[in-house]
Amino acid sequence: MADIFTTIYHWLFNLITGLGASEGLATGIIQFLGAFAIANFALLILVFNIWFERKVIARMQDRIGPNRVGPWGIFQTVADLAKLLSKEIIIPDGADLIPFMFAPVLAVGSVILIWAVVPFAKSAIGTDVSIGALYFVAAGSLGIMAILLAGWSSNNKYALLGAFRAVAMLVSYEVPIILTLLIPVLLTGSMRMNSIVDAQRIWYFFGVPLAAIIFWIGSVAEVGRTPFDLLEAESEIVAGYHIEYSGFAFAMFYAAEWAHGFAICALMATLFFGGWRGPGVDQFPTLGAFYFITKTFLIYFFQTWTRATLPRVRIDQVMNFCWKFLVPLSLLLLILTVVVDKVVALSGAIPAYLSTQSFAAMLPRTIVLLTVNLVVGGAALLWIARAGRVERERRAVQMAAIESGAAQQAGK
Repeated sequence: MADIFTTIYHWLFNLITGLGASEGLATGIIQFLGAFAIANFALLILVFNIWFERKVIARMQDRIGPNRVGPWGIFQTVADLAKLLSKEIIIPDGADLIPFMFAPVLAVGSVILIWAVVPFAKSAIGTDVSIGALYFVAAGSLGIMAILLAGWSSNNKYALLGAFRAVAMLVSYEVPIILTLLIPVLLTGSMRMNSIVDAQRIWYFFGVPLAAIIFWIGSVAEVGRTPFDLLEAESEIVAGYHIEYSGFAFAMFYAAEWAHGFAICALMATLFFGGWRGPGVDQFPTLGAFYFITKTFLIYFFQTWTRATLPRVRIDQVMNFCWKFLVPLSLLLLILTVVVDKVVALSGAIPAYLSTQSFAAMLPRTIVLLTVNLVVGGAALLWIARAGRVERERRAVQMAAIESGAAQQAGK
């Protein structure tokens, strides 16, 4: 029971081969069952997550939240799903039927594909491919295609405008995500997700916290959650790219958004918070799943907290923040982190990679990386303070000119 996942694998393998199947067929069946289990976990956990987020936000905003269907309203999500299943899927005249119906399927599928490379424990991962970090970026980007297909095929100008605006924002925030993703990849020397987790005797968050913050901001924007929830923006373009969707087709977009929000928490835990690593995990690998789920839900709670607190920002502010601040900052951070780390490693003071080092051996390198992050972060804060001061002075001059003009007009 120390490694229940390996035990289950061997039990199934022996069972299937004992029934006369070949080893290759047995492996294929087990892989299919694993993929089935992961996909269902990613979808069924939504029932709890939606209830959890509603309850947490309600408490933070002094409301009751779901409290009628089931104990503490826990089955409210099931009731909502039943309602959406009973509604008619209305297809507008002139809509392109195939991409119109394929878009919500692609949106959900792109999120489920991400979980294939997320390690729940050292021996529990869908597929530990050598390009795992690149894979989840590619899989997550399929959701952008779903949004574009939905807006383009709806034969609605509001949907098309909403899709273009959403795609512009999502593509933009992919840039800082990829730049900061390269930092844990380069520090580990591998794109395997399990290798990145295994290398974190000290969590990367403590060595490169600024990279983790930028990655988190970009991921929240990619999901389209507060304060970057401009993919819908009802007050500006009715309901965005999915305005023409109803019934279960709309429910799939809704599920994709919530599932992606939970998936980025799992990726954050994997890349920067040690994933399945924790006390006793080397002796009892099964504990890794507990550590991973706990970290993921703590990050999800933080995401819910920010959603209940922060207001929505304008599209021009979102794009300026990305291209004028996050992209230059993440690029500078990547260059300095890699150069400093390489120079220190070549000096012989610190080993080149962390994957085979103990906690004590990792500590000096973590301190060096943390220093680089603090310097870059401090410089960024000073730049923000200066930009804010310049903007306030500009607004003051502008308001003075307006008041002067109003006074002159009143004098006439």
